[in-house]
Amino acid sequence: MDHKIQTKWTGQMSFDSQVDGHTITMDANPEVGGEDKGPTPKPMLLVSLSGCTGMDIASLLKKMRVDVDDFTIDVSGKLTDEHPKHYEEIHVVYQFTGKNLDHTKIEKAVNLSQERYCGVSYMLGQVAKLTYEVMYKDLVEV
Repeated sequence: MDHKIQTKWTGQMSFDSQVDGHTITMDANPEVGGEDKGPTPKPMLLVSLSGCTGMDIASLLKKMRVDVDDFTIDVSGKLTDEHPKHYEEIHVVYQFTGKNLDHTKIEKAVNLSQERYCGVSYMLGQVAKLTYEVMYKDLVEV
């Protein structure tokens, strides 16, 4: 499968990208000539990473019959100081919430996503140090 997008300049520092029938607006901060109409491009890489690994994990947990009430994915990236500025370190924190969480299966799903299935993790891991951790918020039944 191949992907194709189109990005159109909409003035100043703003661009609209068409992705699978959806419009994503990117812009710069006012201090560099933008109008802050949308996120800047580099953090969108982190969004792609969280979405890719999150979808893997949701699918794997369903197949493993693991119930979670909620899970969040926090991604932070450290940019280099020199141009071209790029992420040299990326850290992903997965937080799962629920009752009687099966930590072993959850960690297996996270590891499978990071090490086998998530193409975005794979690509970014080729150019940055990519680390991750799993956290739990176990709810006590009353």
